[in-house]
Amino acid sequence: MSAVAAADEGVWAQVIGQPAVVAELRAAVSDPAAMTHAWLFTGPPGSGRSVAARAFAAALQCPDGGDGTCHACRTVLAGTHADLHLVVPDGLSIGVAEARELVRIAGRAPSQGRWQTILVEDADRMSEAASNAVLKMIEEPPPRTVVMLCAPSLHPDDVPVTIRSRCRVVPLRTPPVEAVADVLVRQDGVDPALAAWSAAASGGHVGRARRLARDEAARLARKAVLDVPLSLVSLAACLDAADDLVTAAQEETDEATAGLDGPETEAMKASLGYGARGPGMAAASRGASVLKDLEKRQKSRATRLGRDSFDRALVDLAGLYRDALVLDSAGESAPTLMHPDRRADATDLARRIGAEGALRRIDAILACRLAIEQNVKPRIALEALTVALRLPS
Repeated sequence: MSAVAAADEGVWAQVIGQPAVVAELRAAVSDPAAMTHAWLFTGPPGSGRSVAARAFAAALQCPDGGDGTCHACRTVLAGTHADLHLVVPDGLSIGVAEARELVRIAGRAPSQGRWQTILVEDADRMSEAASNAVLKMIEEPPPRTVVMLCAPSLHPDDVPVTIRSRCRVVPLRTPPVEAVADVLVRQDGVDPALAAWSAAASGGHVGRARRLARDEAARLARKAVLDVPLSLVSLAACLDAADDLVTAAQEETDEATAGLDGPETEAMKASLGYGARGPGMAAASRGASVLKDLEKRQKSRATRLGRDSFDRALVDLAGLYRDALVLDSAGESAPTLMHPDRRADATDLARRIGAEGALRRIDAILACRLAIEQNVKPRIALEALTVALRLPS
């Protein structure tokens, strides 16, 4: 059976545009000699690192190697299998306490399945102390435990060399636009024309392509960001654009957290006995620190959601300037554009700022991303950026 055909079967159907990866993981499932206890899935955003890891985890538990229909496959894919411990950090980092809990769980024997599986979706967010705890777990692995880590790259800032050297690395690539569009049509029932546009506009990022295809607000938000470069004709316009970007990110964050924070807080209060009488009052009085910890986690999550929103906008902006750069350099023979639907805008930018101007602006965007990640106030970072992006008179 070819690798492409294999990728269409069972749990592997979710791993889009990665036939070589699917072939490697299927071989590990079927051949004990090809199996190892620690895996590191790397690849750019949208490549499907965590999707591939979860499909692999399902196949390891499945008696038929990942048929996609059995109880083991369904529960692993849903994240509810008793022998799968899934870490999906919603805050800024993964702390040492959570890492030590992973080490404790890793020492257990499987209760139902064939393996005890630890899957960390954003391992690059582990603190130094957390990385050291995980390193010890990988160095002294229990016999029926598999550790799967997902990170954007092999750079030491993402994965310490000590961890990387003890893992089998599975590199994923950005899926072809055609493969993403095909999935949107087959699995999501998206109109073919909209699927093709969404896949191209997302740059092969599967999750974002789905969002663009399903959500008109996401399409409008992308348009607003890509309208910015040609609007920066004065200092006032630059400050207005920065304000619009900050406001849009805040609204997106508020919408995302509105449905999470309230129910979490109420559920925590109920578990602590708030509003109870008698003995429950004593328990409630001891819950103030627990609620404070919850509030801290919620603030961390809101900060992360805001940064993710800014990051999407900055990546889109960088893509448009990249398109201007290649159009200025290669003209009509330019390779595939990041934003093919905004070719006219990229051509106009190329005419007005040239290749050197486009490069300087891409550097400014990268500096802004770094500043926000280093806790510079987003408004200050974005105002500095939009002024740096201002068009020449």
